[in-house]
Amino acid sequence: MSQNKPSSNPSTSDARPAPERAGALPRPERRLSVVDSGAKGDGRTFCTEALQRAIDRVAADGGGTVVVPEGVFLSGALFLKPGVNLHLEKNAVLRGSTRIDDYPRMLTRIEGRFQEWRPALINAAGCDRLRITGEGAAQSGRESAIEGSGQPFWQEFWRRRIEDPNTKNLDVERPRLIYVADSTDVAISGVALRDSAHWHLHLYRCRDVRVEDVSVRTPVGAPSTDGIDIDSCQDVAVRRCHISVDDDCIALKGSKGPRALDDTDSPPVERILIEDCTFGLGHAAVTCGSEATVVRDVRVERCRVVGPTGPRRISLLRLKLRPDTPQTYEDIHFRDIALDGVGRIVLIAPWTQYFDLQGEPPPESTVRNVTLSNVSGSFETFGQIKGHDKARLADIRFENFDVRLQDGTLAAAGVENLVLDNVVVNGKQVEMS
Repeated sequence: MSQNKPSSNPSTSDARPAPERAGALPRPERRLSVVDSGAKGDGRTFCTEALQRAIDRVAADGGGTVVVPEGVFLSGALFLKPGVNLHLEKNAVLRGSTRIDDYPRMLTRIEGRFQEWRPALINAAGCDRLRITGEGAAQSGRESAIEGSGQPFWQEFWRRRIEDPNTKNLDVERPRLIYVADSTDVAISGVALRDSAHWHLHLYRCRDVRVEDVSVRTPVGAPSTDGIDIDSCQDVAVRRCHISVDDDCIALKGSKGPRALDDTDSPPVERILIEDCTFGLGHAAVTCGSEATVVRDVRVERCRVVGPTGPRRISLLRLKLRPDTPQTYEDIHFRDIALDGVGRIVLIAPWTQYFDLQGEPPPESTVRNVTLSNVSGSFETFGQIKGHDKARLADIRFENFDVRLQDGTLAAAGVENLVLDNVVVNGKQVEMS
């Protein structure tokens, strides 16, 4: 069943670049500093109105780039418009407000559906050829940063969870950092994303997206702070990113529930390329997530996983199998992976945290054609592969491994054509039993 789509929001869709007059010279790109619209980068003055005014002025002038200069600019929810890009200069910080009412409730996409919830700090819908750029995303020092001021939101979540252990993620409203929807030809590069109250970068129903040279980081204890959520998107490349968060580093998402395949608002996630990235803290480097229906053609190449010591154990690949959702995960390939730390190589298993069949019979799911090849380094465990009663697992292959593990056992059951080819663990060839 198709879910209701959000109605058009004037703040995100009422301006398009004006056509040039016939024979006129191309107009030079419009660049407007937010300071020229009254924003103050003193780290104390709230600048939401001034920042939005800069966006609106550039949109009204036919498009261009809004520039955030060096300084710390405090803001609530902002809404980019078609034709308007955002650039952060070196040492520029766009910092989200800690007041939840600075993110006014509206219809938005969250956890596989549309509902009244809080928008992100930066929102863009229908913004083809969008660019969000910076001049550096180093782990420390001079960088262009978008910060979520997440700590008070995290504390409120844990307070509520202690009071009521059944508290769910959406029971405690928290803004995301960046939300881009229904846009084609999107590039996000050279920025540091820090301490989001919820997900950092949420891409929904976008096509032809490049996320490059981006650093995403939160500390332990920051709940639901996914690094990059690729939701119902196609043709997405994530390159040279460093992600260390207290949830999934990259999550591939769609819809959920027994009628998920009827949801026309959630097309399959297809043609995803993740390369030359480093993953630190996290539930998994790459997850087919808590709400994912059809995910196919995923390549993860030349990546490094540095699983930290501490309360979390990162997985290289995690496929969550929801017994209440018809899921297809196919053609997923990892190649040239370096491991260095504490974690699990693979976790394919049922996931029932929010299980709800809604009165329907259990649907069938399939995992097929998954390979991990050319994997080396040190990690904690090999991992687990197990389906639920309605899941078919087939053609899963591990090849060319040379790894050192504390536990070299691969706990696998119910897999058709599970292949281990030249898999060396702790100096010994592993054979299928």
